[in-house]
Amino acid sequence: MTITTDTRAAVLPELSEASDRRHRRGAGRRTPTPGAAERRMPLALGSTAVLLIGALYCLLPVAWVVIASTKDASELFSTFTFAPSTHLWDNIVELTSYRDGLYWRWMLNTALYAGVGALISTYVSALSGYALAKFTFPGKGVVFKVLLMGVLVPGVVVAIPQYLLLAQAGLTNTYWSVLLPQLISPYGIYLARIYAAAAVPTDIIESARTEGARELFIFHRIALPMMGPGLVTIFLFQFVAVWNNFMLPYIMLGNDELFPITVGLSGLLNQGASLPAMYTLVITGALLSIVPLIALFLVLQRYWRVDLAAGAVKA
Repeated sequence: MTITTDTRAAVLPELSEASDRRHRRGAGRRTPTPGAAERRMPLALGSTAVLLIGALYCLLPVAWVVIASTKDASELFSTFTFAPSTHLWDNIVELTSYRDGLYWRWMLNTALYAGVGALISTYVSALSGYALAKFTFPGKGVVFKVLLMGVLVPGVVVAIPQYLLLAQAGLTNTYWSVLLPQLISPYGIYLARIYAAAAVPTDIIESARTEGARELFIFHRIALPMMGPGLVTIFLFQFVAVWNNFMLPYIMLGNDELFPITVGLSGLLNQGASLPAMYTLVITGALLSIVPLIALFLVLQRYWRVDLAAGAVKA
């Protein structure tokens, strides 16, 4: 292909301008200081070491539960701690046969408390957080401050007052005594408020109002889908909190058929003082109790995403 003089004259200025732009961009870049990478290396290694130590600290108890659940009662305290055995299935069968499958009744109770409680709590948190983020009403600042105070109060502190209130209503030793106190989560409402303020544009809400949409319609059809990733996080936090809760059901319940896993395994552990064979059942039950949490995390993980577009919108 032959390049004519006119073509060359037309192309050369464009090439020269592009070269100048690249030169200006290159001039604006900072030249790496010699030895900067070497100075950052100890900090990176130290940070990595701290993270590894933290991971080992968290995972070693889990590894011990997995290995200990493979041993029978005679091997549990007589063999090396991290030496596995082959009795996992036997322990599961023995746990299943304990009092005609009472453990699996505890598992179903826990799934009911955590599943229903977390689902309703997430909806209440989403509705409350959306209202605090997008509505202006008298006393809004006071409500938010009280909410922050509720986040700082441990659940153990309010367990006794909740028991006294539910006892007056005749709801103790029922499923409601565990479900009702956990439907309101101050921390969940706080997270929902933050996410609603960032992820739900006010302009879209105003446009829907202009078109005549009602507030509940706007919340369910517009705001709720936009808050999806945040609500998944709230649901998971609340589900894990209810699943692992011990003090509230321990105070509220007296019938062991209503126990969640935490209270049921605690009772088996107390029996282990006089009957050491119960220890293997407790360890096996603890292993099985974390399987639903792992499965839930893996299922919900795909709903988490970095929503830069939503996070960049200012309400």
